[in-house]
Amino acid sequence: MGIRKRGPFPIVSIVLSCFVLLAIVSGCDAPATKPGTDEGKKDVNIANQKGGTVTVAISSEPDTLDVHKSTALSTEGVALNLGAALLYRDPQTNEVKPHLAESYSISDDGKTWTFRIRKGVTFHDGTLLTAQAYKRTFERAMSPEIAPKGVGMVLGIIKSIKTTDDRTLILELNEPSATLLTYFTSASWMQPLSVDAVQKSGGQYGRNPVGVGPWKMESWKSGDSITLIQNDAYRWATPFFKNQGPPRPDKLVLKLIRNPQTAVAALESGTIDIADLPAKDAKKFKNNNRFTVLEQIKRGLGLFVELNLKNEILQDKNVRKALQMAVKKEAIVQSHLQGEGIVADGPLPANLFGYDQSIAQYAYKYNPEEAMKLLEEAGWKLNAQGIREKAGKPLHLELLSMEAWSQPAQLMQGMFKAIGVDVKIITLEGSAVDQLTAAGTFDLALDGYVADDPDILFPFMHSSQIGGMNRSAIHDKTIDSLLEKGQVTMKSDDRAKIYEDLQKRVVEEAFWIPIYTEKRFVVVNNRVQGLMLDPSGLKLYQDVWVK
Repeated sequence: MGIRKRGPFPIVSIVLSCFVLLAIVSGCDAPATKPGTDEGKKDVNIANQKGGTVTVAISSEPDTLDVHKSTALSTEGVALNLGAALLYRDPQTNEVKPHLAESYSISDDGKTWTFRIRKGVTFHDGTLLTAQAYKRTFERAMSPEIAPKGVGMVLGIIKSIKTTDDRTLILELNEPSATLLTYFTSASWMQPLSVDAVQKSGGQYGRNPVGVGPWKMESWKSGDSITLIQNDAYRWATPFFKNQGPPRPDKLVLKLIRNPQTAVAALESGTIDIADLPAKDAKKFKNNNRFTVLEQIKRGLGLFVELNLKNEILQDKNVRKALQMAVKKEAIVQSHLQGEGIVADGPLPANLFGYDQSIAQYAYKYNPEEAMKLLEEAGWKLNAQGIREKAGKPLHLELLSMEAWSQPAQLMQGMFKAIGVDVKIITLEGSAVDQLTAAGTFDLALDGYVADDPDILFPFMHSSQIGGMNRSAIHDKTIDSLLEKGQVTMKSDDRAKIYEDLQKRVVEEAFWIPIYTEKRFVVVNNRVQGLMLDPSGLKLYQDVWVK
């Protein structure tokens, strides 16, 4: 659920195996603090630091806040604040522990999951959270008319849902699942809904969601902002937060600012407090004592190229390999990210479970001479204009891109031209790119994702997802088999080996062109303290307070 696909995937959950606390942190180092800030000083008493408004820039507006009907990162970033999860992952031990479920158990065969729901949790409308509420939530998400739109596809592994009393929820699975626990740590996609509120909303629930989280809806001004207010009944934060009660600020305003330069100006003027910025813009704030810059390596691919295998030209493996070898990824990282990124060799980033440490040995490297040789072997000959053609047809492809990726798109256009491939760039809004790729009306498309589990590749690459998130139309029996095994294999070592084999297959077939894993930069006005980032880059406001 996320750029996570410019928009979507039902895989991104909040796995706090490491996090960033108003600090400059790379990878999964222990949380650090910036000298001169109050974080890290044990004698600082912030219990009474209440009130104020925190204003955060968001670069895209959610399509809906009904978490069953979206997989967009823009939806996830807002919905996270409105909900809570059955489970959470301890940031110190990486262990999954109970949250809205005060306890849980899994049968020896891995198919029966029993949750004991916590007492005293209420929805924003005052109704009590019960096992029945969770049952109705999951049943709604899994309903045929809703499931294809969002997280329902993840819950499809559930065979039946039972409640024996108000607090006991029993899930019977069709087969064991290695990933379901991770999904159940998502306070956004897996949050319980007030189904009564859904029914009373008259089809407008996506504009007025009712959850159990620390914040609740006040207003949504389309094209401008979403304002959340403190849920003063909130008493069930996860234990790693210092603040176990309601949020300290009165309001959280999520201000729509699409242009990074506009966000820079808004930070400097004090109009906003927090913004994600590109590396070149974030650097301006690093030596400014009014601000703290948080750095984090994103868990996912910041940029890759999807190749549409429905295109006859791209069905030729030699052509796909040639396109891989034409791209000088280091140049893109240096130019577009000012060097603040890591070249990607395969479909998984180095900081994700299952990453193959030996991938550099077999990944395709920049080699334009070999790329041209492959195109020659495939029958594509250079014409007088320097463009390759075959049977009188020029090697012409269109590349879909968002404005934010215009620079790497232009760099790749030149790299492809150097081997005789004519590429036209089509720049559109993210939603328009999604519509075209979903319809299969594209040749190449720039994309990116964030994720906490290698199972993210299932919706991207399993043949059952063609017409859904498998925009490349990959249909490969070996890949299907490995993805299926990865979902049900419970032993970590065995599961890691499955994903190593999967990466070898994906790289060999050249189905994607992985470009880079990127750093994320979040600039925070120092009047705001206590902001944390989870490994997926989502902002956590539970410990935030305003000076």
